[in-house]
Amino acid sequence: MSQPTVVTVGADMFADSVAGQAVDVERVDWRPPMPGTEADLAAVATDPRRPDANRRAVEAMLGVTAHLVDVAPASEVLGLEKGQFLHAGPPIEWARTSGPLRGALMGGAALEGLVDDPEDAVALFESGSSVSLEPCHHRSAVGPMAGVVTPSMWMWVLEDRATGRRTYCSLNEGLGKVLRYGAYSSEVLTRLRWMGDVLGPLLQAAVRGTEEATDVTGILTQMLQMGDEAHNRNRAGTLMLLRDLSPAMVSSGSDAGFDSKDVADVLRFVGGNDHFFLNLAMPACKLALDAGRDVPGSTMVVAMARNGTDFGVQVSGTGDEWFTGPAQVAEGLFLGDYGPDDANADIGDSAITETAGIGGFAMATAPAIVRLVGGTVPDALATTRRMHEITLAENPRWSVPVLEFMGTPTGIDVSKVCRTAILPQINTGMAGKVAGVGQVGAGLVTPPAEIFPKALAALAARVPSA
Repeated sequence: MSQPTVVTVGADMFADSVAGQAVDVERVDWRPPMPGTEADLAAVATDPRRPDANRRAVEAMLGVTAHLVDVAPASEVLGLEKGQFLHAGPPIEWARTSGPLRGALMGGAALEGLVDDPEDAVALFESGSSVSLEPCHHRSAVGPMAGVVTPSMWMWVLEDRATGRRTYCSLNEGLGKVLRYGAYSSEVLTRLRWMGDVLGPLLQAAVRGTEEATDVTGILTQMLQMGDEAHNRNRAGTLMLLRDLSPAMVSSGSDAGFDSKDVADVLRFVGGNDHFFLNLAMPACKLALDAGRDVPGSTMVVAMARNGTDFGVQVSGTGDEWFTGPAQVAEGLFLGDYGPDDANADIGDSAITETAGIGGFAMATAPAIVRLVGGTVPDALATTRRMHEITLAENPRWSVPVLEFMGTPTGIDVSKVCRTAILPQINTGMAGKVAGVGQVGAGLVTPPAEIFPKALAALAARVPSA
């Protein structure tokens, strides 16, 4: 007589008891769907468009290769005018903005000469008469943390050569007391002015002076095999970018009127900022995900973004509509004497990396990341495996060596999130909740669960009647 095998679902207590009697146990990791989603899940599951729609959305996303083609001011490439400000996350008005977003907007106003003192910008934004706020995503751009972009800021310009589509992102300031974390001291503004006067123009000369455009998607492929996950660890990516652009900085920089000190300062600044490549990884991910937008019937998430107050997602099959809920406070490690009470709720467009299948979804490629965001190496491996349960595909270009070169989990599926109640894992920096403080730590966070049933309901409402 063959030895019986017991299949268990749910709590481990019964499974442990049976296993203790030397009986083989097959544990099934199952959980009920999110409450109230049953009818919408059934409607979406039977949508005849869904399988092909998701296939087309995924194929479009995976078919994009992002090349770095230019660096230029936001006034030129985004059409930003005086008084216009972009920010991270879904739309928000000044009255509801969080501390770090307020701080970044105040600093941005001083940078643009709208006020002499950042503190005077509060009245400017409260009146709303000469300023406007708009999400970066609405202009084909992304911004880390507060994500504030003003007309004079210089932007990376990435292009998908097959379609000519472009995406944009500002230049990375570094860590600590920086504008994107809500700091606006004189030191922050001095650095931003140097970035506008020297860093941006010199990078423009280098990018325009290279014989071959830098393949940003290709760098992402390499850095994932070198210990980076392209959200909170970008060391290898930054060094590869420096390798590609340094010769042109030297040769084209002198032609553009920059002396050897300027070139040395830029090389030192980029080489000393391990996060510098993040601002290229983000628009590369957006460029890919934008290719998967607007496919009727597709349940694939094409954006996850936070403004420090709200967390929002957009879905391929529902157009530009945002589904929002309250942003959560990350759990992780803090700098110095800071603690959980000092941290603002989650903020930034950088979750576009997780949306594309890297960052927190690729933590197995970067086990050292746990020293920054918390957790353990086994946690990092388990996270990447778990994200496969809520995604539509694997990315063959972005592989995980420690998991036998399995492709990263790609294409978050709203219906799978609602059916399994597994939420996307994001690793992130933490900004101080008081304007002007800057960075206070880094950690792990998930979206508010309620936004996925909202998106699912919108998808169900769009299912054609039989």
